[in-house]
Amino acid sequence: MQNKKLTFRDYPKILKETFSAFMDDKGLKLSASLAYYTIFSLAPMLIVLLSVGGLFYGQEALQGKVFSQINDFVGNDAAIFIQNTLQKLELSGKGTVAIVTGIVTLVIGASGIFVEIQDSINTIWRVKAVPKKGWVKLLINRVLSLSMIASLGFILIVSLLINSLVLVFSDMLSKYLPDFTLIFIDVINLGITFIVLMVLFGIIYKVLPDVEISWRQIRSGAFFTALLFMLGKYLIGLYIQYAAVGDIYGAAGTVVVIAVWVYYSAAILFFGAEFTWAHAKIRGDYIQPSKHAVAIRQVETQHRSDSVDLS
Repeated sequence: MQNKKLTFRDYPKILKETFSAFMDDKGLKLSASLAYYTIFSLAPMLIVLLSVGGLFYGQEALQGKVFSQINDFVGNDAAIFIQNTLQKLELSGKGTVAIVTGIVTLVIGASGIFVEIQDSINTIWRVKAVPKKGWVKLLINRVLSLSMIASLGFILIVSLLINSLVLVFSDMLSKYLPDFTLIFIDVINLGITFIVLMVLFGIIYKVLPDVEISWRQIRSGAFFTALLFMLGKYLIGLYIQYAAVGDIYGAAGTVVVIAVWVYYSAAILFFGAEFTWAHAKIRGDYIQPSKHAVAIRQVETQHRSDSVDLS
């Protein structure tokens, strides 16, 4: 099939294909699995992220920005819970052996999220890594995952710098257009958030899966996922706030809130991956496995017999 130029009439078909594939691939089950891994990997990942980003922007400033974002996403109680967990994992003041052991533990824990995302998107995009030596595959996955954390740190720093420039410019603008300044800041921050999310999802779809895929192929999927995530962030926040998810589970409520938020966020990520796959399929531009992977095909068969031999 040759590549064709998509029109608005093609997108209902793409969305239908996306919904169908999401259900067939058990997208919600993959989201639940990622939420489980995130509970154990979130704090180590944040420590590594803050350590890397703090070298360029400053540890305290970066930490304040990160927790401000976490508070917006999951609420104050969950943000405080994550902050307290990070404090317990800090390596300062410990011996050499404890520090080395702690760093190794942090690296393994921090990369766990992205290894799970990689496996899930491989499943969604119908590819599978060619069997290799276990330790080689593990090493490659961890390096890719750590590169994702480094990318997160870079994106966060760039967004902070842009926000700083916007604030400086808005202070100058407020002297001449005071009523317009707040609207201007909101619109600019919304645009920055959208661009950051689009770049982040694009990097995830480009780097993690075992496929050969161009930026052009993931552009629509990254745009769609970022748009869906911004809408989903608001809806998930309302659900967590008014459904009182955390109150039901008492002391474990904050953990449940984090898991619920990650669960629905992961569903958006994987739904976006399905959209990227469906968009490529309808366009006739199939996602190709990398040289270290093979395409897989699921075939359902049904056998009927009067008896089954269990011997």
